[in-house]
Amino acid sequence: MEKKHIKTVVIGAGQSGLAVAYYLKKNNEEFVLLDSRENVGNSWRERWDSLRLFTPSQYDGLPGFKYPAARGTLPAKEEIADYLSRYAKKFSLPIELNTKVLELNNTEDDYEIITSKGKIYANNVVVATGTNPSPYIPSFASELNENIVQIHSSKYKNPHSFPASNTLVVGAGTSGVEIAVELSKTRPTMLSGKPTPHIPDFIFRYFGRLYWLFAYYVLTVKTPIGRKVKSIVTTSGGPLISVSMNEVKEAKVEQLPRLKGVENGLPLLENGHIVSVSSIIWATGFKPDFSWIKFDVTGENGWPKTNRGIAEEFEGLYFAGMIFQFGLTSGLVGGVGRDAAFVVNHLHKRYKK
Repeated sequence: MEKKHIKTVVIGAGQSGLAVAYYLKKNNEEFVLLDSRENVGNSWRERWDSLRLFTPSQYDGLPGFKYPAARGTLPAKEEIADYLSRYAKKFSLPIELNTKVLELNNTEDDYEIITSKGKIYANNVVVATGTNPSPYIPSFASELNENIVQIHSSKYKNPHSFPASNTLVVGAGTSGVEIAVELSKTRPTMLSGKPTPHIPDFIFRYFGRLYWLFAYYVLTVKTPIGRKVKSIVTTSGGPLISVSMNEVKEAKVEQLPRLKGVENGLPLLENGHIVSVSSIIWATGFKPDFSWIKFDVTGENGWPKTNRGIAEEFEGLYFAGMIFQFGLTSGLVGGVGRDAAFVVNHLHKRYKK
């Protein structure tokens, strides 16, 4: 049987994968996108109901198609999902949905992609699985009393879908703060964690363009301040945007220190206090998971070793949409285009030598 071979395979049809596909098509490359979901944009639809982007609509477009909304509006998750679906149709991007990638192997001649629908071989692979590959929950969570309901923030939908009892939200980043404030309207709520720095709303409202230009062009791996910010973001999370700890106080959410473990089946805080709760939402972020790549591409931090998305040790292997791949905006809808263009330009030049 003749094996199925495609010049370039893009794994993931989220915003970064779509941006890569746009440039591949522009360069007349042979390629296909693979995605495990039923529809383009579903990764956004699966997130909590009230979620909105914190970047104004004028900074939320992918290459070649401006986001269709009035300036200054903050798109809801469903609107972003619809936009991504329209984007794929507008440019007639070749996408194979309901196709989960199980393994990526590096063979002597090419790359072998084992999917839920069979094998594909490719000269190039672009991994565009996004900034949230795998939800992170501390290992000690398994020691909590079995009567405490636990979910990760990626599974949270709305207050009505979660037990209406005293709830602890663990993690004081943007997601944790937003969820805690929303929950406080329906039950006693606590928030555990050290808040990340807050960027005031007026910065976006009145200086939005200047702030975006600063984040886009200055906060990159090419500048000292950018490298410092990268270190903070990759270890402590991004800044609070669109919400603040003032809103937490106004919502009468009880602020607690960080969680450090479990005692007698209950959450134990850094200050030694034990918290009695009925439910917990772990807004503790995500961790990289590239275990399905069956050769060594990652560094000590679990993320692939790359130069702006170009794998350091494997020719023809690329990554897109990673946290701070080049700059602070690399993981944002409006920022993935720059990295996608860089990756595809390198890929295209390989065949022009």
